[in-house]
Amino acid sequence: MKICVLGAGGWGLAMGKLLHENGHKVSFWMRRQEQVDLLTNTSQDDSKLSGVIMPNGIHYTNDLEKALFEVELIVAAVPSQGLREISKKCAVVLSNKVVVVSVVKGIEKDSLKRMSQIIEEEFSDKLAAVAVLSGPSHAEEVARKIPTSVVIASARSQIVCQLQNVFMTPEFRVYTSDDLVGVEVCGALKNVIAISTGIIDGLGYGDNSKGAIITRGLAEIARIGEALGGHVRTFAGLAGMGDLITTCMSKHSRNRFVGECIGSGKSLDEVLDSMSMVAEGVHSTLSGYQVSQEFQVDMPITEAVYKILYENKDPKEAAIELMNRDPKAEGF
Repeated sequence: MKICVLGAGGWGLAMGKLLHENGHKVSFWMRRQEQVDLLTNTSQDDSKLSGVIMPNGIHYTNDLEKALFEVELIVAAVPSQGLREISKKCAVVLSNKVVVVSVVKGIEKDSLKRMSQIIEEEFSDKLAAVAVLSGPSHAEEVARKIPTSVVIASARSQIVCQLQNVFMTPEFRVYTSDDLVGVEVCGALKNVIAISTGIIDGLGYGDNSKGAIITRGLAEIARIGEALGGHVRTFAGLAGMGDLITTCMSKHSRNRFVGECIGSGKSLDEVLDSMSMVAEGVHSTLSGYQVSQEFQVDMPITEAVYKILYENKDPKEAAIELMNRDPKAEGF
């Protein structure tokens, strides 16, 4: 199958490597000519995926028309807030209908659209089908063939089964789902909870605190996910609990790192200026808070992270307020 990966961050590179090694013809589109030259000449970009050598035979370009020529499948791996722009450009240059798999984890600011909704809107009559791939899957580990399990979701059962075979390898196990909404909500909002667990680390709190935040974070993701039309079973699965635990606990997690820096006293601007990669949870905190307000769903952890990031609330004060809310029974 001829496949184009849009975006060459760590996750995009890991996906392209996996698909090429699985027998597909892979090309990359990226914005910067400098990265095109780097990958073409050296087959690696340590600023995005340290220590990983990309296989020979992959094509890199910043010419979108060349990248998309006669492709059958597009893997969207760009930052969430740039997805609409590149989707519009794709629709203009495509001459045939394509399947798009989103590995983008986020919710668009202001419109509050999920990534698959943006793809459907902008690709329009150039879209054959859209799917979402998500789960506990750090790029650093997938690229090194460390055993990983994910879920791919689409409303079209035939397409999702075909895509399962496209991505499945002996080290990369792919489950199918028809819950596009639930999988996307989990992918976006687990990054917000990861920031909160990082804040706990930065404040010097312990495992008790982190366990509570992860568990209650999952509860509020499930509440908003159900309000948006997701299935409750999804939140207990790979896209929900699996990805949440991995992102909140891992040394690879950019979002947990952001939270840890903020908990230890750094400003958000200082942290973001020091990073070469996007921490999607920063944008998803704003979007998640906006969604909770619009649907009137109680999301106290998301609200606390929003106030820390966007209203300069003191992290320790936010933690105290979370602990001293009115007593209640446990439940989702």
